[in-house]
Amino acid sequence: MHGKNDSDVTSLALSSPDNRRPVYFVQSPPGSPTGSPPHSQSSVGRHSRESSTSRFSGSIKPGSRKITPNESLRKNPNKDFAVIEEEGLLEDGGSNKGLPWRCYFLAFVVGFFVLFTFFALILWSASKPQKPKILIWSIKFDSFVVQVGSDSTVVSTDMITMNATLKFKFRNAGTFFGVHVSSSPLLLSYSNLNIGSGKMNEFSQPRKSSKAITVFIVADQIPLYGTGESFSTQTGVTTLPVPLNLNFTLQARADVLGKLVKTRFHNKIECSIVFNAKKLGIPMSLKNSFQYNL
Repeated sequence: MHGKNDSDVTSLALSSPDNRRPVYFVQSPPGSPTGSPPHSQSSVGRHSRESSTSRFSGSIKPGSRKITPNESLRKNPNKDFAVIEEEGLLEDGGSNKGLPWRCYFLAFVVGFFVLFTFFALILWSASKPQKPKILIWSIKFDSFVVQVGSDSTVVSTDMITMNATLKFKFRNAGTFFGVHVSSSPLLLSYSNLNIGSGKMNEFSQPRKSSKAITVFIVADQIPLYGTGESFSTQTGVTTLPVPLNLNFTLQARADVLGKLVKTRFHNKIECSIVFNAKKLGIPMSLKNSFQYNL
């Protein structure tokens, strides 16, 4: 066998096709000064480039070829755009979180309140035209006495004592609500002087129904202070007609939606009455002599 020098070892390493990752050794010849000659440095640079090329080539499988970035873009030009779009969708999906439950609860409360208010306004508007109806039937004077007497301060004057019975009819015209009915005192007056009064008991009336009401009007030793001199007689029974006025206010409260929605009706009633001693104890019709304001 021939002895191999350094250049032979280097040549064998370069010509060996099976060695994919060759290892190069650079050895200075004997007797040379320390350091490599200029040609050895260029040899090392060239060998390093070849080594990196062989390593890259070794990572590719046989039968395949290297695909450059330009070729990849030519094959699928929309690939980068699809990736960017997918990342954008993921980001949007992460940022589009559902609303907190408090928002849903608040929306439910506000919606319920708006719907309830709207429904209540509809019922209230529908109940306003359905006003109660009142019909004054008659009044009967059981007694009507005007005599001389004295008031609480012992002042002599004419005094009136009277008993009367008033009858009227109340009708609830509401189709979907009942009413609670009350009244102010029923006042019977002569020349702007109240000479008698009565009180109606409160009651509740169902929808689309009516009720007959009787109220007693009483006057007990009411001083007239000179206004009734013409009516005073020794017997106390006047023979002259006496003009009287009856007035009161009837109030009806409709519970349209329980205690939440209410409608109130006020009826001011006025009647003109002429007392006639000949009709004492006989009911006098008032159907054509009364009026009421709603």
